[in-house]
Amino acid sequence: MKEKLPSLQLSRRGWMQSAMALAATGSAAAAPSKKPLMPAGVLLFQGDSITDAGRDRERQTMNDARGLGRGYPALIAAELLSSRPQDSLRIHNRGISGNKVPDLDARWEADALAIKPDILSILIGVNDIWHKLNGKYDGTTETYEKGFAALLERTRKAMPWARLVVCEPFVLRCGAVTDAWFPEFDRRRAAARRVADGAGADWVPFQSMFDDALKHAEAEYWAADGVHPSLAGHGLMARTWIDTVKP
Repeated sequence: MKEKLPSLQLSRRGWMQSAMALAATGSAAAAPSKKPLMPAGVLLFQGDSITDAGRDRERQTMNDARGLGRGYPALIAAELLSSRPQDSLRIHNRGISGNKVPDLDARWEADALAIKPDILSILIGVNDIWHKLNGKYDGTTETYEKGFAALLERTRKAMPWARLVVCEPFVLRCGAVTDAWFPEFDRRRAAARRVADGAGADWVPFQSMFDDALKHAEAEYWAADGVHPSLAGHGLMARTWIDTVKP
């Protein structure tokens, strides 16, 4: 019998305990980038189709159900907004299907810096290799790492107060994901981790999360094409993001 995965839980008390713990240890002052999302705080999700998740790009208003899409950003937003109704949180999704690091860079001013998020979560990397394998892009692991690092450096300079969250790029070995993806994909994941560490960003371990999830169900259950998560996959991502970031 498959082991049951634990349920997603986020409470106002848990959020307050996290904030109090940070204040008690002095870490909030020492590392302002790690502070929790305060009342009236802004949370922005950025990335490619996994983050986009079919969102209505004509609806850019904060906390809009259609504008947040059908993926992990919407599930995270639903949990935060329902558990903290008094806090007037403002949550946005600006993921765009097909994006690579250069695409984020090209639209960063309008789609990230202008929004002035208190927490900025970024998931990017799968298209940087997928489009290369399809012959539509010639970027290397080094190109990915340097471009991503430069983007976060630019962000730090423009928004020194912001807490940065880098989500680990992931794939599951099914659907479109073949042996041809490896070992280069693993090198790109390692590059993303170096970028996160260099920027002092939180790291959300999506690949190890899905690797562990394979103990409970086959790869296709979590992402039929190996790249785009199912509803279950997005639910697992939302839970892991919240448990890691503790916003």
